[in-house]
Amino acid sequence: MFPQNSAPMLSDAARQASRTGLTIWFTGLSAAGKTTLNDAVRERLQAVGYAVEPLDGDVLRQNLWKDLGFSKQDRDENVRRIGFVAHLLSRNGIIVLVSAISPYRAARDEVRCRIGNFVEVYVNAPVDVCEQRDRKGLYRKARAGQLSGFTGVDDPYEPPLCPEIECHTDRETVAESADKIMRYLEARLSSAAASGCGE
Repeated sequence: MFPQNSAPMLSDAARQASRTGLTIWFTGLSAAGKTTLNDAVRERLQAVGYAVEPLDGDVLRQNLWKDLGFSKQDRDENVRRIGFVAHLLSRNGIIVLVSAISPYRAARDEVRCRIGNFVEVYVNAPVDVCEQRDRKGLYRKARAGQLSGFTGVDDPYEPPLCPEIECHTDRETVAESADKIMRYLEARLSSAAASGCGE
């Protein structure tokens, strides 16, 4: 189960179960580490032959739905659209890795219900740590009043109440958080294989 670099890998039973597809949704503040963790998990899954598709909320906004702004209604619609694409992919056997702030709990719960085979990963880092990491200077602009409605500054982030996985990226290394996610996937997918279905 563990290769030489000690990173958890998935068993043959878990691979069989994963053919039903799965959406892993990374949610958290800007600069919490969502994309970094997404990349780490993607590399591990692809290294052992899984069909994986990453979906980045910012990239999708810039390329597919430029019509959306940053009101609550538009942010909820952004999450719904990402969820729709993730559902299309996962129902065809793809492991979908979504990175999106997705600040509102109700919108995340809505896509969870739509997709079904859904894993919520709360990428948890305090806002002051996120500000220190912020290479784009977005928090600084928000504090200066140059950006309005910025999540974590003047717009709320509603953390998950019961995420399948919580990664404390201010205290864990990328490898430690990725290991935690891979261990969860092994347990979940192996259980689905043992029950004879993929959820």
